[in-house]
Amino acid sequence: MRRRAKGTARHRRSLSAVVALTAAGLVLTGCTAAGKAGESDSGGDAKGGTVKVGLVYSRTGLLADYGKQYRDGFMAGLDHATKGTREVAGHRIEVTEQDDAGDPGKAVSAAKNLIGKGYKVLAGTTDSGVALQMAPLAAQNKVLYISGPAATDAVTGINDYTFRSGRQSYQDILTAGTMLGEAKGKKVTVLAQDSTFGQANVAAVKAVLGSRGAKVGSVLAPPSATDLTPFARQVKAGGPDLVFVAWAGSTAPALWTALDQQGVLEAGKVVTGLAGTASYPVFGDAGSKVSFLAHYFPGAGGGNAVEKSMIDSVTKAGGTPDLFTPDGFTAAQMVVRAIEKGGATDTAAMVKALEGWSFDGVKGKEQVRAQDHALVQPMFVAKLKGTGAGARPELVSTAPMDEVAPPAKPSAG
Repeated sequence: MRRRAKGTARHRRSLSAVVALTAAGLVLTGCTAAGKAGESDSGGDAKGGTVKVGLVYSRTGLLADYGKQYRDGFMAGLDHATKGTREVAGHRIEVTEQDDAGDPGKAVSAAKNLIGKGYKVLAGTTDSGVALQMAPLAAQNKVLYISGPAATDAVTGINDYTFRSGRQSYQDILTAGTMLGEAKGKKVTVLAQDSTFGQANVAAVKAVLGSRGAKVGSVLAPPSATDLTPFARQVKAGGPDLVFVAWAGSTAPALWTALDQQGVLEAGKVVTGLAGTASYPVFGDAGSKVSFLAHYFPGAGGGNAVEKSMIDSVTKAGGTPDLFTPDGFTAAQMVVRAIEKGGATDTAAMVKALEGWSFDGVKGKEQVRAQDHALVQPMFVAKLKGTGAGARPELVSTAPMDEVAPPAKPSAG
């Protein structure tokens, strides 16, 4: 094998829990990696055996709604990719579910237990902190790991054994950039809280849009602030071409009301991330005036055959397709591909089978980039129509996968 160069279906239990997840999730995190995909030390690959797949995800905890979306999508994707047989290349696929509750320690413990029982394929992870603990474990034990909705950019290129089945933060920001047009000389204001999360969003927008010539500034409010009118006025006074809002917490409804009342939403383009269905009522009357960068919402794929298969399967099983359902569906497609072309026991061959693979996904044409295992995929721009429980997203435009592809980041080992 070649060496590479070094280099939520139901409402939240509380409003706070809902709006904490409405921002795009653009925290940039560093991590070291270990491991090169080498020859598998397992035995033969006789047909007729069972391939055991460990699904480690948030069945409980703060991200349980997102975890359910992922799990529902995975099962639907498995049925789609195997034409309902749960078999590929003569191998029966057996899925074992493990709850990490959003806790990296629990995830690692579950993964170690599965690896100890001979599992060669692991998938899952709703939380970025969990993914950053799981990836090195996969490399150390030479097992295939397909990360799920975890958006941290640090997962991409972390090692040869780790892939991702969802989008990453860089793709979110590039999607926002498509709404700016030519970035050079344009003024971008990041509106966020003065917290680690908010500061990380400022840094990320500067890194992506600033490098393209935009003048990126920020308006940061104390996390404890409840009167947000002064900050809305400050944003408007700056006259930005684009306002990027990254906001977490129970004050989100107050923020959007303030922005609307102060005329910010009419003065220029205001962009934020579109989260799951449970978050739509947060925006109130302001929702129809905001542009949303979107990873996915039902219908965003234009009703292509794969998207229709996912929606029909999940609905038939009693679930509701939502933001992260495609991440699970895609992970299952990748698992089936790895086994079909790489075999049931040779992890190195599984890795090779996925690298560079182009396929028809829920969102459209997608590709696993060989250099760093990024999932290059279309992204979407949406508007909200209606308010309250009746609010629904409507597709405005689709950003082609190459236009929002993150920079290549070859695996360090």
